[in-house]
Amino acid sequence: MARTEISTLGEFGLIRHLTKDLKAVQPSTCKAVGDDCAVMDFTNAKAKANADQRVLMTTDMLLEGIHFNLEYVPLKHLGYKAAVVNFSDIYAMNGTPTQITVSLGVSSKFSLEDIEALYSGIRLACERYHVDIVGGDTCASMNGLTISITCLGVAKEKDIVYRNGAKLNDLICVSGNLGTAYMGLQLLERERMVAQSYPNGNAPAEALRFEGKEYLLERQLKPEARRDILEALHKAGVKPTAMMDVSDGLSSELLHICSQSGVGCCVYEDKLPIDFEAAALAEEMNLNIVTCALNGGEDYELLFTCSLDDYEKLIPIDDLYIIGHITKPEYGCNLIGRNGEEITLKAQGWNAFQD
Repeated sequence: MARTEISTLGEFGLIRHLTKDLKAVQPSTCKAVGDDCAVMDFTNAKAKANADQRVLMTTDMLLEGIHFNLEYVPLKHLGYKAAVVNFSDIYAMNGTPTQITVSLGVSSKFSLEDIEALYSGIRLACERYHVDIVGGDTCASMNGLTISITCLGVAKEKDIVYRNGAKLNDLICVSGNLGTAYMGLQLLERERMVAQSYPNGNAPAEALRFEGKEYLLERQLKPEARRDILEALHKAGVKPTAMMDVSDGLSSELLHICSQSGVGCCVYEDKLPIDFEAAALAEEMNLNIVTCALNGGEDYELLFTCSLDDYEKLIPIDDLYIIGHITKPEYGCNLIGRNGEEITLKAQGWNAFQD
């Protein structure tokens, strides 16, 4: 396959190459790539913004060897995921993502074609979620690949949902299923080890056991932000009292909500949404699927609390599960096992500074 050295384009040539045909879709984007700064107007009539509209901002950095392994992560999938995880943060505030900036640190081992593949994934995510790429930066890296994305979004002030709003007796809800992305990662790591046992890591396709596990791979390599759940809640007339996305594990996120809201929680093991494929692989690998569901991370599902009065409105929403309720702070944060035993929840998921 042809390989074009990035050095033949230079920094600005690379930026022009990657962004030459970008078209803005957000009415708040006045000027995207091409000047010293992007220009946005979140108050103009064209954007249909109201006086109480607020701008949301989040940023996320991914480092090769820490957050992703290019031995099994395709660059297009990596670009898609890098964008979507930022969108998920905006949705977790009950907002709408509108623009992103993309900054890349690229070592000499990557060709122009590699960066094109990465950028194609970012652009695909932006197209699907109606988000504009409005700027960023590229620079040479001494070691591997670094991706840093900043995302802007909007929400009316009255609609924003923080982590600190959970109240006594609120319902605890989560979308999708839990632990599936983690099991996808375990599958990829297992088969990576198999591949390494062959000369030059070239294992024949029949030696790798991926068949029938495509959903697990997709949840790890190409997650989706749950815009659909917010749309369903809005249609049902439900506003969560507190909300987060599940990036570091359910236990960790629940503890954040409870700590910032000054409450406790009670979650039921038999209510946790667990995918059959994930459970089957966990059994095959001698892993406890409940532990994986509580601490696995990278599911990017929405975890939120709602008033008990909204119970009847929540029931018809597809792919939404009520897994527990908020308690008094002195009760603590507990998982109720299938036999009625109480287990204290601990944050055992992803920790960026843990050895």
